[in-house]
Amino acid sequence: MEILDDAIDNMGLSNKKVSKLLLVLFIVIPLVFITTTSMCKISNNFLPFEGFQKVLLEGRYQNDNDNNNNHSMELEGRGIVQNMTHENSGGGEEEKNNTIEVSQGKVQNNCTASQGTVTDGGPKNNTQKLSTNDSKNSTTHDKFLDGLLPSGFDESTCLSRYQSHLYRKPSNHKPSPYLISKLRNYEEFHKRCGPNSRAYKIAMQKITTPSSKTHHHYHHHNDNVDAAKCKYLVWTPVNGLGNRMISIAAAFLFAVLTDRVLLVRFEADMHGLFCEPFHGSTWILPMNSPFWNHENVETYQSIVLAKVDKARNLTLDQLLLPSVLFINLQHTKEDPEMFFHCDHNQEALKKVNVLIVQSDQYFVPSLFMTPSFSHDMNKMFPEKDAVFHHVGRYLFHPSNEAWGQISKFYDTYLAKADERIGLQIRVFRPTFTPQQAVMDLLLSCATSNKILPEVDTQNPAGTTASKVGRNNHTLKAVVVASLYPEYGENLRSMYLKGPTITGEVIRVYQPSHEEKQKFKDNVHNIKALVDMYLLSLCDVLVTSSLSTFGYVAQGFGGLKPWLLYGLVSNETHFPPCLRDLSPEPCYHFPPQHQCNGNSKEHFAASFPHMFECKDYYRGVKLGDGVVH
Repeated sequence: MEILDDAIDNMGLSNKKVSKLLLVLFIVIPLVFITTTSMCKISNNFLPFEGFQKVLLEGRYQNDNDNNNNHSMELEGRGIVQNMTHENSGGGEEEKNNTIEVSQGKVQNNCTASQGTVTDGGPKNNTQKLSTNDSKNSTTHDKFLDGLLPSGFDESTCLSRYQSHLYRKPSNHKPSPYLISKLRNYEEFHKRCGPNSRAYKIAMQKITTPSSKTHHHYHHHNDNVDAAKCKYLVWTPVNGLGNRMISIAAAFLFAVLTDRVLLVRFEADMHGLFCEPFHGSTWILPMNSPFWNHENVETYQSIVLAKVDKARNLTLDQLLLPSVLFINLQHTKEDPEMFFHCDHNQEALKKVNVLIVQSDQYFVPSLFMTPSFSHDMNKMFPEKDAVFHHVGRYLFHPSNEAWGQISKFYDTYLAKADERIGLQIRVFRPTFTPQQAVMDLLLSCATSNKILPEVDTQNPAGTTASKVGRNNHTLKAVVVASLYPEYGENLRSMYLKGPTITGEVIRVYQPSHEEKQKFKDNVHNIKALVDMYLLSLCDVLVTSSLSTFGYVAQGFGGLKPWLLYGLVSNETHFPPCLRDLSPEPCYHFPPQHQCNGNSKEHFAASFPHMFECKDYYRGVKLGDGVVH
């Protein structure tokens, strides 16, 4: 206080003057703070910290300030997203001056700060998105997807888990309470028996050395009880990413139904794609697991084909089965009947501690066919057309690396569109199928079904008719997913020739073009996942027949796609496409026999919610309602 008094005396201020000054400051400072806060609430365009925000963003994002001339975007310096094609007419300046904003970082809603660091893929400022996409309204959308997702995760380790709902419209399909209960119970079971748990180590020791009693007396009684209850389903990869994802979803449901822990054998090409789906544990099969290689493991097929048929008509449940069994559920040329959908075989498989499953099929319909599973399946999924929609969104959360690419692409190119259209083009025999034939088929489908408008060739830009048409300011963003760049380039060139007959502005983007499908390639798989996810964020989807890539996209988005006719040569087809009956993937090769051995031409007729696939006559798929 003596120092303060001396300072006051030196300034020539009396105590009364000091008191008045303090009183004025006490009144003025709160008024200034209240006024500033009110201005922020009134207008999101008021940026008191704009300079600070720009400094934050410059180090993380590259704003595309030359969209009309540069049709490519580099993501984090890797060039993952290529061939960004779009119109240079209508709305160009708006996109050109757009600044990508981050609300998960230091600056949120332009006026309020939140904890954390600036990260790729955060939900963006609401003023940018809500005008065209109400899915960005986080106050009305549940980041836990109506209870489908559990809480408790460190959100920074997997941004997509709790941010993905901000990038899509609310789902019309709600998970059933029974499904939610089954998932929570499974999560606890996985944590108790999963890798790194004591029960897992004991169970593995017992399975690999069943006759050995060494060290068993060192384990607590409860550990042994848990280990005795721990059984496992090991999923092994085959074919491309789409096949893998739909078969993992089916394997997971099979694990839930049979009280097994799902472990996935992810090799290097699958690393960095997905977050861990189960809290407090991992679903990755440890590299030192004895079940990483199944070459010397007895097969389910050998038992079914040899022992059941030739050993005095014994059924599988009467045989002494090994503790580890390999089941190949992928389609083969021989395609023998495995009777996997039969109760007597499923009852026998309960005795097996470890099932190693390899499949490229979405065998979920066979789980509905199995009498002992059908009750639980029907309770979990009262809406039969939303099985993969729920399971896929529960299991497959893109990693931060993949999510950064997905969210940045969406925010830069798709967020302002009034409608987003996904076109997935898969050509199975490119040598015999000319690109022009595929392009003609695609355009015929899109224009005849009013998905895309035709170009107005009679009224070039600048004429009276064209000006009238341009009063329609609807912006449609088109995402093209294909191995070949020509489809995106040709579509973009077509819409650059002139205005559309509806006046709609069409912009075309193709995130990647790998030229050919690559296996054992991690970067290729990340690009594929980005493409699938972007397609799932669209409002309308056109996909290729028989493509599991398209199945994943439509399942994620809960979309009924338009299925392109599968061309195999230079031909035309009418109609060029058909509307699919549900978002569910097609089970291409379902059982062909009843459990008594009698042949069954098509199981779809025997189940009320099972139908013949529109893109493959042998396949079955789940759906609700009447097939048209």
